[in-house]
Amino acid sequence: MRYFEHLTPDQEKMLFYSPPVCFDHTTDKALLAYAVGAALYMPATRPNAAEDIWKLRKGGLVTVIMDLEDAIGDGEVEQAEEMVVRHLSVLAELAEKPEEERCGIPLLFIRVRSPLQLRRLIFRLDSLILLVTGFVFPKFTAENGGDYFEALADYNRSRRVGAPPLYGMPILESASIIYRESRLDNLLSIRQLLSGYRDYVLNVRIGATDFSSAFGLRRSSDISIYELAPIRDCIADIINVFGRMEDGYVISGPVWEYFANKGHRVLRPQLRQSPFEEAFGRNGRKMRNRYISKALDGLIREVLLDKENGIVGKTVIHPSHLRPVQALYTVMHEEYVDAMGIVESSDGLRGVFKSEYTNKMNEIKPHLNWAKRVLIRSQIYGVLHEEQHFVGLLPEHEYAHV
Repeated sequence: MRYFEHLTPDQEKMLFYSPPVCFDHTTDKALLAYAVGAALYMPATRPNAAEDIWKLRKGGLVTVIMDLEDAIGDGEVEQAEEMVVRHLSVLAELAEKPEEERCGIPLLFIRVRSPLQLRRLIFRLDSLILLVTGFVFPKFTAENGGDYFEALADYNRSRRVGAPPLYGMPILESASIIYRESRLDNLLSIRQLLSGYRDYVLNVRIGATDFSSAFGLRRSSDISIYELAPIRDCIADIINVFGRMEDGYVISGPVWEYFANKGHRVLRPQLRQSPFEEAFGRNGRKMRNRYISKALDGLIREVLLDKENGIVGKTVIHPSHLRPVQALYTVMHEEYVDAMGIVESSDGLRGVFKSEYTNKMNEIKPHLNWAKRVLIRSQIYGVLHEEQHFVGLLPEHEYAHV
């Protein structure tokens, strides 16, 4: 599978200077961590989850998280586990269709409630576990985290030759992390714990909904999570501890939970009209207005802020969120040219050079880590042509029915 498979060969050639590469859950972890991207949450109790996953994959779905925790009731746990087995069985059958009908199985994750449930599911899934990329660990702390990753390590140590590894994605969302007096000690303890299981940590995820709950907060559709002061400060500390280049963790951003803007907007939209008009002409204005009416302008702004803070990946709860998030992770031609120039010039022969775009100076040593991250992202999401913009990846009709 790869991103933007909905494009025709001519469209891809028109949009991309360098198209995205193919990947699956056997891909090297350094690339796979960036490929998680927009992860669509889906309650495990959803009756036709497998069929929905297969259908959405043709529209761009790449990552799914089947939720056994907050999205289901406490009395539905046993039923939900049985349905996970059923969903994976159906997906396995769909994957056996003739090659021309196949669309590939997305990266599949299961959010579990406890280490005990994790071990139970690994056992119950048996050979179906080979379809699973990994598990998501909610309310992750230094106290419960070792049990989660030890269960994962036990499977990985004993898995059959040639079987892909199972990964873990801890969610940082507990009270001990959001409360300032205990935050740093807990973050450092978690980092120490994860260092012992580094090969199995795919993403470190931020759970801002639980963080907000601790203060009785909920952001509105035209406010970014970065504008809630206690959440912003906590995210900054998480990035400070887990975003260091020497550690190599990929941090995934908080969920965006709006898919319609039916209230009265207070703030003006911050989504410029010109990129839409350049990409779609007279229809561009209508498309921009539709994005605003579905609160997707707030999502776009928040993803841009995620990226500026070194975050790649976001939890989403509606299919209409997939394409905007994925499109925003594409690499602009200017970024790519700068990054390539920096990496190619890191031989010590010079320290600074003017960008090919003649609008900035590229300092090789300070910008080298940034350039390396851009080049990894360019492989997964591709590089757009010089004259192209992310809105070109959003067909006008795409969300008319959502």
